[in-house]
Amino acid sequence: MIAQPLVSPPPYAEEVIRGLSSARKTLPFKLFYDARGSALFEQITLLPEYYLTRTELEMLRDRSPEIAQAVGLPVSIVELGAGTATKTGTLLSAFARGQMRVKYFPVDISPAALDDARKRIRRDCPPVVVRPIVADFSHGFGFLRNIRERKLVLYLGSSIGNFDWSDAVAMLKSVRDQLSTGDALLLGTDMVKSPGILVPAYDDSKGVTPEFNKNILVRLNRELGGDFDLNSFRHVAEWNPFASRMEIYLESERDQTVTFSNLNLTIRFDAGERIHTENSYKYTLQMIGQMLSVSGFKLEKTWFDQQKWFGLNLARV
Repeated sequence: MIAQPLVSPPPYAEEVIRGLSSARKTLPFKLFYDARGSALFEQITLLPEYYLTRTELEMLRDRSPEIAQAVGLPVSIVELGAGTATKTGTLLSAFARGQMRVKYFPVDISPAALDDARKRIRRDCPPVVVRPIVADFSHGFGFLRNIRERKLVLYLGSSIGNFDWSDAVAMLKSVRDQLSTGDALLLGTDMVKSPGILVPAYDDSKGVTPEFNKNILVRLNRELGGDFDLNSFRHVAEWNPFASRMEIYLESERDQTVTFSNLNLTIRFDAGERIHTENSYKYTLQMIGQMLSVSGFKLEKTWFDQQKWFGLNLARV
């Protein structure tokens, strides 16, 4: 079934081969974020059903002075997965009011996103010194050691929820290992709530989220020579209360085969067979405390919005 590839495949090709050849087919969620996928996700964050970004942004606007006071000054701020830093300005402004010079290190795999972040923060928060870092987290967090000042590490947007428990703990441990006594972490977490709120956030009425999910197939067609028929797969979003997570799939609506010309690979799908593309874990406060504790952090304080839909958790080394 698998022969030598006809062209040099991208680095993720082996993950795709393993995932689609397994009994329960999967694709890595990182493949969502090509240029089109990133643009679609920006649209998702503006949808009325998608409460996460809106709620976290409101919390940052309301709570930033309290967060700055609880963290303590002076401090340098490092944001993991910063993207274009759309939510960070308010927090940076709160820290800038308390210290003469704030250093902000946005970290992302995309140089273009970091350039946008640099321009945004320099425009909106002139006292802040922006030092972008291009990094792939799969290579570790050694760059944190190069920042000598006391640090506050931001990991917002409930991005931690995309990882299974063991992977989330492993990531947080890797961050912890690069920090020193007194450093802190501000972790955004989406909380457990009614499926009536959760499911529409991942299956919106305008169809943007299904388009975002199917874009992973568009990317595989383009970059691996695939021939996925997008009309023969449907977007599925389900709440799994036992695992405390939203699960996202692409479901084949008929028996079919998909061929990857760049990999000399053919995959068969039965009608109703699914590709698992993403998890999004939802947390209780007990789960958050346990996750941070086993990762080497101590949870100091959690801020919630009025409905307790989202949490900002301050943890200390």
